[in-house]
Amino acid sequence: MSRSKAKGTAAETAVVRFLQAAGFAQAERRTLNGTQDRGDIAGIPGVVIEVKNCARQELPAWVAEAELARDNDRATLGVVWHKRRGKSSPGDWFVTMSGAQFAALLREQQGLPDPAAEERQDGAQR
Repeated sequence: MSRSKAKGTAAETAVVRFLQAAGFAQAERRTLNGTQDRGDIAGIPGVVIEVKNCARQELPAWVAEAELARDNDRATLGVVWHKRRGKSSPGDWFVTMSGAQFAALLREQQGLPDPAAEERQDGAQR
C-alpha cells in the first residue's frame, strides 16, 4: 500500500471511530466504487462523507467530489471531513460543504420545508 493510501485509510478509520463514539454505531468505511464513488464513510443514511488527509488543501475539488458522490449515492448531504494540521482527533478537524448544502442542513435542523422541492411538487401537480 502506498504511503498516500495508508494516510487516507488511517484518516477514514479515525473518522469512523470518532463517529461511532459519538453515537453513530453504524458508521463504517465504504469499499471503493470506482467511477461511481459514493463517499468514504457509510452507515449514516442520507449523508456522504469524503475524508481527506492531504498537506495541500484543494477545497473546491474536494467539495465537488463530495457532491458527485452524494448524487451517486442519492443522498441528501455531501461533506468533506479534512484533517487539520497538528490535530490528531477528527473532532478537531474541519468539515466543509457548499453554502447550498449548509442551507439544506439548516432547513432540516429547523424543520423548514425545501422551497425547491415545493416548486417541483407544484409543477408536477399542474
